[in-house]
Amino acid sequence: MRFSNSFLDEIRDRVNISDVIGRRVTWDRKKSNASKGDYWACCPFHGEKSPSFHCEDRKGRYHCFGCGVSGDHFRFLTDLDGMGFPEAVQQIADMAGVAMPQPDVQAERRERERATLQDVMEMATLFFQDQLQTAAGARARAYLRDRGLTGRTIETFRLGFAPDSRNALKEHLASKGIAREQMEACGLVVHENVPVSYDRFRDRIMFPILSSREKVIAFGGRAMAADAMAKYLNSNETELFHKGNVLYNFARARRATQSSGTVIAVEGYMDVIALYQAGVENAVAPLGTALTESQLDLLWKMSPQPILCFDGDGAGIRAASRAADLALPHIKPGRSVSFALLPDGKDPDDLVRHEGRAPFDRVLSEAKPLAAMIWSRETASVTFDTPEKRAELENRLRQIVSVIGDESVRRFYQQDMRDRLNAFFQPQFQRGNASNKNYGRGDAGAGRGGQRVPPRGTTTGSGSISDRLSQSGLVKGYLATPALRESVLALTIVNHPQLLLEEYDEIAAIDYENRDLQKLWSQVLTYAAESAAGLSREGLASRLEAQGFEPLVKAMNQQVRNARLWTATEQAALEDAREGYTQALSLHKRTKALRWQKIDLEREIAEATEAGDGDRMVQLMRALSEVQLEIGRMENQEAIIDGFGVMSGRVKGPAYSHG
Repeated sequence: MRFSNSFLDEIRDRVNISDVIGRRVTWDRKKSNASKGDYWACCPFHGEKSPSFHCEDRKGRYHCFGCGVSGDHFRFLTDLDGMGFPEAVQQIADMAGVAMPQPDVQAERRERERATLQDVMEMATLFFQDQLQTAAGARARAYLRDRGLTGRTIETFRLGFAPDSRNALKEHLASKGIAREQMEACGLVVHENVPVSYDRFRDRIMFPILSSREKVIAFGGRAMAADAMAKYLNSNETELFHKGNVLYNFARARRATQSSGTVIAVEGYMDVIALYQAGVENAVAPLGTALTESQLDLLWKMSPQPILCFDGDGAGIRAASRAADLALPHIKPGRSVSFALLPDGKDPDDLVRHEGRAPFDRVLSEAKPLAAMIWSRETASVTFDTPEKRAELENRLRQIVSVIGDESVRRFYQQDMRDRLNAFFQPQFQRGNASNKNYGRGDAGAGRGGQRVPPRGTTTGSGSISDRLSQSGLVKGYLATPALRESVLALTIVNHPQLLLEEYDEIAAIDYENRDLQKLWSQVLTYAAESAAGLSREGLASRLEAQGFEPLVKAMNQQVRNARLWTATEQAALEDAREGYTQALSLHKRTKALRWQKIDLEREIAEATEAGDGDRMVQLMRALSEVQLEIGRMENQEAIIDGFGVMSGRVKGPAYSHG
C-alpha cells in the first residue's frame, strides 16, 4: 500500500533512529555523545575494526564514512535486513506506538489534495514577493529597510506584501485556474459567514511559514496601518497548518544547530530574522502564542538544552514563567531548558540592530538553568521574615518540583531546592564557615528578618585575589585551600578545557565550596562562552592569570601533584583526564548526597525523640551512624586516590616530587 508522507514523518519523528540501529550495533562509548543524540559504531554493512558509521538523532540519518552507505529508519531495515518497505514501516510504527493506516481511498485522495494545496501556497508566496517590488509595496519596502533588513535577508525569508485589496490574491489565483475551494482550504480567503469571500491578508508584510520539509504551509502578516485590529495575523488552522505544532524558521535553525549545538527560541518573526542577519542562524519562534508542548518537543529534537530567550519586561518574565512550568514535567536526564532574559525594554531585534551581536551573545552566556529560574521566580521581591512565610516557600517549592515525571531528576531537584533553602535561611553568623551556595541573593532580596545579608563566603577585606591568597598562606595548607577533590575537578578542566565542550551543562553546574575557586570557575565558564570552539589551555591560562588567579592555579597544581593525581595535570592525555574527571565528579556528587542524607536523618531523629518513638529513634541512629562512616571515608583524600586506582594501574603517570 502507499503510505502518506505525513504518516511516515510522524513515525520517524516519534522514534529516534539510534533506537532502530542500536538493536543491531554496539555504540562506541568514547566517540558517541548520547546526550546530543550523536552516535558512532563499527559499520554493520561492511567489516571494520574502528567505528566509521555515524548516526544522528536530530537529522534522523546515518552515514558510513568507510563504505558510503546512508539513509533513514526505513532504509536501514530494508538494506540490512532485506525487509520490504511496508514491513519496515510496520516495525517503526510498532516502535512508535502508532497504528498502521488501513487502506483508505479517501486518505490517499486527501494526500493528493495536500500536495495540491502546497502548490497553491507556493503560488501565493510568489504573488506576495512580486507585490513587494511594485509601487504598492513601497511603504512595506521602506518599513523593512528602516528595520535594517538587507535585500538578501528579505529574499532568504521570502518576505512579501499583501496589497490593500479585498480581491487581489483571489483574482490572481483564479486566473491561474485555482478553484475557490482550494483557496478556502489554504486559508487564503475569508469565506465563513460572509456573502462573498475576500482576501484574508490585506495591507500587510507577509512572512511565509515553512514546514519541516521547507514547504510553505501558512503565512504571518504584519499590519502596515497603525489602527489595524491585529498587528500580527496568522493563517487559520488548515489541513496543512496546525499553529501549535510549528516553529517559525524550524528547518533552517535545525541545520544551524548541527554546528552551534543548541537552539534559541525567541518571541517573534522579526527577532528571528534580525538574529539571522547578525549571524545567529539557530533561532526559532512560536507563532504569536505562548510556547506549546508540541513546540517544546520540536526544540528538544534539535537540542537537549534549548535556550528560551524572553524580553526583560513584565510580559517577557511572565512568558518565561509559563514556559518553565510547561517544561518542568517533561525534563529528564540529558534534557532540560535554559532561560535568557534580555534587558528591560529590549528585544533581540532591538539589541542586535542597535548594538550588534556581542550584547546578545552575553545575554545567552548568562542564561539561567531551569532550577535557577524556578528559584528566582518564587523568591523575587518577597521577604521571608516569619517562620510561616519560610514554611510556605518550602511547601510551594515542594509542590512545584513534584510534577517532574522522571524520578531521578525529581529527586535531584528536591535536593537542589533544599540546598537553596538552607543557604538562603542560614543564620548570618554561620555564613562565613558553611559550604558556599549563594543562591539567588540578587533576585531574592532578603534573608532573615527581611534584611539583606552578604552572600556566604564573601570577605570584608580589600585587595586582589592574588593578594588574599598570598596573605592567607594558601600554598601552606591554610583553611582556604580547596578540598583535594574540588582541586582535581577544577584543575582538570583548566588543563583540558576541551572537556567542557563534551559535557558543558553538567560541568558548568558544579558547585564549589571554596569561595576563590567559585570566582575562578566563573571566569572559566565566561571564557568558554566567549571562545566556543576556540577553547585552548593557553588561552584559558592567560585569562586566569590576567584575572589574578595564577597563585590559586599553582596551589592546586602542587596539591594534586603531592597527591600523585597525575590525570588532573596538563601532561595527562585527554582520554585519561576524562576518566579521572568522571571518577572525581562521581565521588563529589556522592559526598553531597550523603551530607543531605545525614541532615534528613538528624531531622527525623529529632522528630522521633520529640514523639517519644524509641524504636524509630534507634533505627534512625543506626542509619545515621552508617552514613557518617561513609561520609568519613568519602571525605578522606585517600578516597580520591583509591577512586583512581583501577584507572591508574592501566597507564603509569610520571613520578612527581613533593617539592
